[in-house]
Amino acid sequence: MVRVGLVGIGFMGWIHQLAYRRCKSAKLVAFCSRDPKKRAGDWRGIQGNFGPPGEQIALDEIEVFETLEQMVKSPNIDVIDICLPPHLHTEAAVLAFKHGKDVFCEKPLALSVTDCQKIIAEATRHQKLALVAHVLPYMGAFALATKLALDGTYGKPIGGYFKRIISDPTWIPDFYAKDKVGGPLVDLHVHDLHWIHLLFGKPNRVHAVGRRKGDVAKFVHVLYQFDDENIAVSSSSGVIDGPGRPFTHGFELQLENATLHHEFAAFSDGTETMPLKIVTRDGQVIRPELPASDEIDAFVAEIEDMARSVTSRIPAACLDGDRAANAIELAIEIQNKLT
Repeated sequence: MVRVGLVGIGFMGWIHQLAYRRCKSAKLVAFCSRDPKKRAGDWRGIQGNFGPPGEQIALDEIEVFETLEQMVKSPNIDVIDICLPPHLHTEAAVLAFKHGKDVFCEKPLALSVTDCQKIIAEATRHQKLALVAHVLPYMGAFALATKLALDGTYGKPIGGYFKRIISDPTWIPDFYAKDKVGGPLVDLHVHDLHWIHLLFGKPNRVHAVGRRKGDVAKFVHVLYQFDDENIAVSSSSGVIDGPGRPFTHGFELQLENATLHHEFAAFSDGTETMPLKIVTRDGQVIRPELPASDEIDAFVAEIEDMARSVTSRIPAACLDGDRAANAIELAIEIQNKLT
């Protein structure tokens, strides 16, 4: 059983805690917080854009610390799960490595290429794992599409279009601050950049058009070029000024012998889904039935993969720190194209 200490008792920390309750290979054994109410287990008041609200949690078999500096010294912890705001990831990860802990860090890994490189270098120096919680490849239609693409069931990936658009997230402080959250490219589009890298490898060039807000991109359309000139990939991502549709994402993934299509949108009056379809070269339209799941199940699968990585000492492809760092490098490159 992999023993985990959690830092960052906000929305994502709460979601991770819910996932640990269901995990078979990883157990939450500690957390730290400067808030005395949270240290007493009162996580009420935590609420995000999905999942249940926070509640009073049981502290049985959980060590509670005030600071990360105290928690990393515990000999009863194998992994530090970092759910802090993005600008605090680097310092927390480096501290964990220095005290002999592996790191499981919520995306984005960091806000700059330099900080990503620092985290990877420190992990290597201390012979520890830098795993990054990119949950998209574990979610429903995205999970099945990832499996089919990587297994080669319908041949290799040769192209696609990827979409991730939100309304203005006014509930996220400093969302457009380059040095705090990073804006839509680093906080939002990084999901698709990571998935594109997982499916196709690293692009060698990007072309981007879009709108800016202050120092960051607000909305972008991007074309990606690869060493294999037969691969054609594009994406659209960012913020629209339309609170009536707070979120939508989707993809059309082209494999050699099939095209996969899925889209989900949340509107103020309900949700609409275009279920995953597999359109094959021989004319079939396959509508696979996905396993029943809720919003926490993808995080459970992600954490189970983290535990396998820690046990085997081989990073899972979806959690690999180098791939997460490359996604940030791409996000910043795209942003610079709009300067």
